[in-house]
Amino acid sequence: MSPHPPTPDQPITGTPDPSGPIRVMVVDDHALFRRGLVSVLDEEADINVVGEAGDGEEAVRLAADSRPDVVLMDVWMPHARGIEACPRIREAVPHTKFIMLTMSDEESDLFDALKVGASGYLLKEIAVTDISETIRTIAAGRPSINPSMATKLIGEFAELAKQETAPEVTVTLPQLTPREAEVLKLVARSLNNRTIGERLFITENTVKNHVRNILEKLQVHSRTEAAIYAVRAGYVSP
Repeated sequence: MSPHPPTPDQPITGTPDPSGPIRVMVVDDHALFRRGLVSVLDEEADINVVGEAGDGEEAVRLAADSRPDVVLMDVWMPHARGIEACPRIREAVPHTKFIMLTMSDEESDLFDALKVGASGYLLKEIAVTDISETIRTIAAGRPSINPSMATKLIGEFAELAKQETAPEVTVTLPQLTPREAEVLKLVARSLNNRTIGERLFITENTVKNHVRNILEKLQVHSRTEAAIYAVRAGYVSP
């Protein structure tokens, strides 16, 4: 189905019509991927693609008119990240649900998506045809997260729970280089490697090397554990 503008008798806000097709907006800065996804969704009788956008700002502008039930949103885009656009779209269309699409499997992106209320989080490696079923799942009010990311999420929460129930101890940090200290502070702010590299004007691979060294020095297994370690040591503010 091709995009359709709202009809005059349809309200701009409120809950979606359960008897009609699921209204979907596709937001991705990669035009080829976006168009391919739209083409597949157009073949589904119960899905109506009501708009598409190439960045977060454009998505915010179009959302009020298209009133999507579900937004397929790329996490990383120019002008405005998908995660930043989600709360702005929800202000205009409160019933909208979000499925984040990304090439990234970093925990920080997943946590950021959950913080803004995303109901789904899928890696772009998923078969495009499987996204239709995910849209139906989300529209029905059930969350959906890529299995590999769900495993990470469960593991991180288990570790957080363990940290919360552990006796309070005095923590000291091993000696870090000045650059490692800078990287750790940004890791503790839930920034991913790409953003840290941009902030510090170094390559993403260099950031990965620093993170690996930090984890080894702190004798922890994840970025979240490193951040908790640093906060408890008073090295960074919570």
